[in-house]
Amino acid sequence: MAEAKFFTLDNVVDFLSNEQYNQLPLVELFQKGDEVQKKSLVDQLNQLNGTYPGGLLKYLTNARQLLADSKNNVNPFADYTLDVPTGESVEFGSSSFMESEQIGLEQMPYMAFVLVAGGLGERLGYSSIKIGLPTELVTGTTYLEYYIEHILAFQDKHGKGQKLPLCIMTSDDTHALTIELLEKNDYFGMGRDQLTIVKQEKVPALVDNEAHLSFDAEKFTLETKPHGHGDVHTLLHQHEVVSTWKEQGKKWIMFFQDTNALVFKALPALTGISTRRNFAMNTITIPRMPGEACGAICSLTHKKTGRSLTINVEYNQISALLGEGGDLPDESGYSMYPGNTNALLFSLEPYSKALIKTGGGVPEFVNPKYADASKTKFKSATRLECMQQDFPRLFEDDAQVGFSQFERWMCFSAVKNNVVDAAKKAESGLFPECAGSGEQDIYHHSRRYLEGIGISCGDGKSTDSYRFADIPLEFGARVVIKPSFAVSCGELKTRFSGVNSISKNSVAVFEGDTHIESLTLDGGLKTTGAVPKIKDLTIKAEEPVLPFVPLSENEDAADHIKIRGYKTVPKDADFETH
Repeated sequence: MAEAKFFTLDNVVDFLSNEQYNQLPLVELFQKGDEVQKKSLVDQLNQLNGTYPGGLLKYLTNARQLLADSKNNVNPFADYTLDVPTGESVEFGSSSFMESEQIGLEQMPYMAFVLVAGGLGERLGYSSIKIGLPTELVTGTTYLEYYIEHILAFQDKHGKGQKLPLCIMTSDDTHALTIELLEKNDYFGMGRDQLTIVKQEKVPALVDNEAHLSFDAEKFTLETKPHGHGDVHTLLHQHEVVSTWKEQGKKWIMFFQDTNALVFKALPALTGISTRRNFAMNTITIPRMPGEACGAICSLTHKKTGRSLTINVEYNQISALLGEGGDLPDESGYSMYPGNTNALLFSLEPYSKALIKTGGGVPEFVNPKYADASKTKFKSATRLECMQQDFPRLFEDDAQVGFSQFERWMCFSAVKNNVVDAAKKAESGLFPECAGSGEQDIYHHSRRYLEGIGISCGDGKSTDSYRFADIPLEFGARVVIKPSFAVSCGELKTRFSGVNSISKNSVAVFEGDTHIESLTLDGGLKTTGAVPKIKDLTIKAEEPVLPFVPLSENEDAADHIKIRGYKTVPKDADFETH
């Protein structure tokens, strides 16, 4: 029997019963239903059949092969040898870094952006969408507002009159809430004509190695699960987003995740490196310890064909390919295989070419949780997944794929763990990757940039140690550098002259088109751009400015406060505004 293009009440039993589909348990459920239930199930089958490239039968066929490979412990990279990838390490403040920033800024008129935002904040203990979470408590800027502010600042300062478009990939869980957040805030100043939203659909869940579909017999519905952020490539192709951007003269596409605020700080240098080295894809990487449980960028060469591939490899697969002790350090002490951050810059031309040829469907994988050693039963239903970083497998052989390695503080601060899990990670010597550490890292980044241009940010020890919700954090001067003030280290240099100092107890928000000469800050300061030049300004606060106070046990607080373990106590006299 041929593949079902469209299921109907008349043909669904025949299709699902044949050996290609092999869904007899679902047929039994269908036959027990009334007309309304049957129609609802057929509608769901058609929806799943229409949204997966190639249809439901293609999904089931792929699933059976991948499930068989999983059961037999087949390593997808078993036919490859692993080597150190081609890329560039970035030293903050070096001449190469500053040169790359400048080259990158010259490319901004040709930039487009993709935000992968399909996740809720449940793992964080946050009840809404992650992009609605405040990045820090000094300004309360949400992640979505933060990202759009940076895009608009690049546009205003370096866009040469061109709009820089943004596409957001949402999911069933986040779609309506994302639109609500945008509309409530008038799209944070972004023109609606430059923003596109595409929604990711879910895929059927599977209960066994035969790829029988999981269903809820009481609700008479199929169980579905997320397919992974690799769907973003297919959606960009299906909605003709990339072809539209190509017509607009764009040359670059920056993919970024929902809660990594620091990625935009690295973007100018990243773009400059891609321009100089003609990279079709350039991944922001961070130093990684040998054996660290973190995906890494590796160069793979096929043993028979000789085809070379630079791609993310999960840490457990690295061990399988290299053998025990094979993941060795270089002279710096870090692994020769840099850690993947999932921040990806594509050159639009080769990316578009690969999309047209393949439809953007990156290779899938399956990760079933087996009930026992026989690997015949699952603890819970599984599904096929795909990852956006696997796109190099779709490129032509001549596409240059590389990486740009930044120090972690320069480019990466994930926010994904609740306070309990974050405390456990910190106790184990790992990064807590929670809302509090994300806020800490924003201030730390600002201080490092200011110190890099010669501004003191605390005499001697520049931070104090705190413990909120059993999570150790370091807070010094809480400085927020808005993109309207500076979008690059080079621009930040032009904003200051004279001798400037900021005490570790200070809070500062630098915003707007303002030049500062000879600032001595030991208190709170907000610049707005209303005053073109601030000169010989000394601020000395009598009391702590916007202090962080730990939450008391069972204290009633908003989610975005609870997931930090601390709150602020604002006062009217906290800030001088200029």
